[in-house]
Amino acid sequence: MELFHSIFLGFIQGLTEFLPVSSSGHLVLFQRFFGLHEPELFFDICLHVGTLGAVCLFFRRDIAALIKAMLALVVSGGKVKSLPGEVREELSMVGLILAGSVPTAIIGVVIKGFSETVFSSLALVGAMLCITAGLLVATTLVPQGRDQKITLPKALFIGLIQGMAVLPGLSRSGSTIALALFFGVSRERAARFSFLLSIPAIVGASLLAILDLSKETLPAWGLIAAGTAVSAVTGYLALRFLVYIVGRGKLHFFAPYCLILGLVALVAGW
Repeated sequence: MELFHSIFLGFIQGLTEFLPVSSSGHLVLFQRFFGLHEPELFFDICLHVGTLGAVCLFFRRDIAALIKAMLALVVSGGKVKSLPGEVREELSMVGLILAGSVPTAIIGVVIKGFSETVFSSLALVGAMLCITAGLLVATTLVPQGRDQKITLPKALFIGLIQGMAVLPGLSRSGSTIALALFFGVSRERAARFSFLLSIPAIVGASLLAILDLSKETLPAWGLIAAGTAVSAVTGYLALRFLVYIVGRGKLHFFAPYCLILGLVALVAGW
């Protein structure tokens, strides 16, 4: 891998991590295009860490509110009822994020065992991109003006589909936001929960990658740093754009791109 490849893949990761077009699917396609036939999973994870920094920066106030709520719980000695309503609401969000992270973790560990096959199949990428396109189009059928709360069952289902998004081509942001919208959650609440839920998933995936370091040939650290920095900056800008798009109910605008790219990948894979 050369510096150009590192910077370009970092740009692709940052651009596609939050836009509903599947970052992992694009990385597989461009790795194949560059002739990098063996997926460099640690490098991919580092790119995800860059976008993790982007989402933490963008939702820094939300994250700070969650941390303050947990600290308030500790100070109160675990007496939830004695806490203000806003604090209890933030604690509820923490619980929902943790609950949604459970199915994500289980599915992620299971799929990890098939990573060599999963991350090298163009046909799978193509099929998942087509499914992503279908989910995005389906969001146009969601009635406007609803704003139901995210309950435990909803959080578990959203975490389940986030776990399935480990499959390259199935957009994590697109699938989780779409499912939340199908559950009657408002656009703003759906986007917030989707991206806050992504934080434990990225951290967990990074830890799993660290456990496999001895099994992989790592790129030069300079290449890793360059790709990670580019993914962080690009990811922040892409996140701002997606939140804007979701707020205006235009998530389906990305469907034609996913469908066309998916069909191309299917043809190339077969």
